[in-house]
Amino acid sequence: MTEDSSAISATSLTFPSAGSHSELASEAGAALASRYLSFKSASGLSSALILRHIENRGAKTFAKAGRSGSTLGFVAGNPGDATFLVPLLAVECDFEKWDVRDAIALANTEAAAQSSDAQVSLSDHIYASAYGSLSAAGRSYYTPGASKSAVQSFRERTHSLNGAVLAATGIPDHEAFVRSAEEAFPGVATAAPADPVELAYLGGESRASAPGLAHVALTFQGPASSPLRNVLKHCLAAGGATPFSATGLVGVTASAAASDASAAVDALCAVTTSAPSADAIANAIAAAKAEALLSLDSGCEGLVDAMTASVLESCGYSPRGVADAYDAVSADDVAKAFDAMAKGGVSLAAVGDIGGIPYQATIASRFS
Repeated sequence: MTEDSSAISATSLTFPSAGSHSELASEAGAALASRYLSFKSASGLSSALILRHIENRGAKTFAKAGRSGSTLGFVAGNPGDATFLVPLLAVECDFEKWDVRDAIALANTEAAAQSSDAQVSLSDHIYASAYGSLSAAGRSYYTPGASKSAVQSFRERTHSLNGAVLAATGIPDHEAFVRSAEEAFPGVATAAPADPVELAYLGGESRASAPGLAHVALTFQGPASSPLRNVLKHCLAAGGATPFSATGLVGVTASAAASDASAAVDALCAVTTSAPSADAIANAIAAAKAEALLSLDSGCEGLVDAMTASVLESCGYSPRGVADAYDAVSADDVAKAFDAMAKGGVSLAAVGDIGGIPYQATIASRFS
């Protein structure tokens, strides 16, 4: 997938099944460590040679991963450089022992740094409460201690061209880019798509006591459609809460002093049990659409991410298509999704000084 409007070219290769949601129990932490193996020794090329090829073209690399996938790519000022460098995204990791050792060490350092962030901890508990702490979906992406064998097995199993998405911005000659990609990725046109990760929403509870403020989140199973899910998020924002939307989930969060924690939960319940008005829905649709369109103008990396997300959800991309997807959301769609959200079960995540926060069973009774 390419587009030709961007002045700077960003090229990315996304593996939608290479996030921590896809880890086996023996591979916990492998997704995080695997990110640090991007552009390392592979297919007979050393790490130094790979980076030299990229730097000689004035390009800059990036790599990112999370719960639902991983991406690597580069930004090049000259679109011709993107076509020249795209084969470097196709090289297969050789798992040199020093590369794997360094990747695991960097992953452990990052996990340790994130462990002190209250918002990261709350996010981890949001997923644990929604999917169960023993499941891959409920486990933290920032899990340290992955072994070399775990990283290798995870990467070999999930970094497959099956279902991967190659996207680039600022490409004036789409056909030339496609030819280069076909030479770099033999057989990609006939590859079968990878099986999607099935997430089983449970609607439970996860909490951790610590000094400081009380951080709480109420989470619900959201609709599969990201435009509808984002509209729901903006509906919840209209109620004064801090909303969030992620794949399969939508919810609200709040932070308060321990003495105000119970009142904060009451406020979140009020927001999520009050059906939005027609005016609130119209405003939410407009705000969600504007947010989506602005993301297309947030730089070449933001644009290539939006293109990839669109391809994964709808098998295509166009700015007009993004706008149309939000225009297609009706007030009735939102009302039904809001009702289904509340009836589907609430998950409770709480972190900090949480003695005053009621348990999930008590909160769930308000939605029955």
